[in-house]
Amino acid sequence: MGFTTLSLKGRALRLLSQREHSRLELERKLAAHVAEGDDLAAVLDELEAKNFINPERVAQSLANRRGSKLGTARVIQEMRSKGLDDDTVRAATLELRATEPQRAHAIWRQRFGAPAETPQEKLKQMRFLASRGFSGDVVRKVVGGQVPDDMPDQD
Repeated sequence: MGFTTLSLKGRALRLLSQREHSRLELERKLAAHVAEGDDLAAVLDELEAKNFINPERVAQSLANRRGSKLGTARVIQEMRSKGLDDDTVRAATLELRATEPQRAHAIWRQRFGAPAETPQEKLKQMRFLASRGFSGDVVRKVVGGQVPDDMPDQD
């Protein structure tokens, strides 16, 4: 009594049960498992028709999951790499753009805790935040010691 291999639909549902995936992600992951006679596009079309694949949910999930650690630019880049269209990305990142200074300050405070004492330390802190995808303006303000308006002082 042996186990049979999962069908493309079964594999797709298993992936979707773990987290939201875009159509492009599923295409990439399932392409290696396509057997002769399988129609990957038809399987993905069926899952999309049943709302198992939903670009808005994918974008919102990614924004929620990665937004606490990354800047808006980096989250947008990840969304585009998953094949999401510009309108979906723009709608999902509105809140991220509004909270970017607060998120950058929280990450900076957690990582460094205190303002830089030397120019080298300041550059290191700026590179760290920039590599996380925060905008240059936000990075300069956070490293320069400006606390976002709606954040309580942590002293």
